[in-house]
Amino acid sequence: MKKVELQAVLQYEAPKHFAMTALRLHGKETGCNHFSVGLSHFLPGGGAEYDASPLEKVYLVLDGEITIKTQDEVVVLKKTDSIFIGANEGREIINETNQPASMLVVMNYQ
Repeated sequence: MKKVELQAVLQYEAPKHFAMTALRLHGKETGCNHFSVGLSHFLPGGGAEYDASPLEKVYLVLDGEITIKTQDEVVVLKKTDSIFIGANEGREIINETNQPASMLVVMNYQ
């Protein structure tokens, strides 16, 4: 068992993301060998460029509203909504509101 207090968590740079802060809550450093759990805070207009990766992801919006865009659809996630993004599935993330948004991010390791 490994307790992590938010005040002790360090920020990290998330490639191709902008106007956001990324915090890794759990990962290999806390004993999670198969997945990581992050907390992302997006400012208004913040997000991530369209990209795909070989990792599966689950996004759970904790507060605010986040828009996820794929090649085929646009999905708006509100508080407590979640979405699964499959391996190699492209997506763009954008906070299209004038309020900050927070999202829990769970990703597997390769």
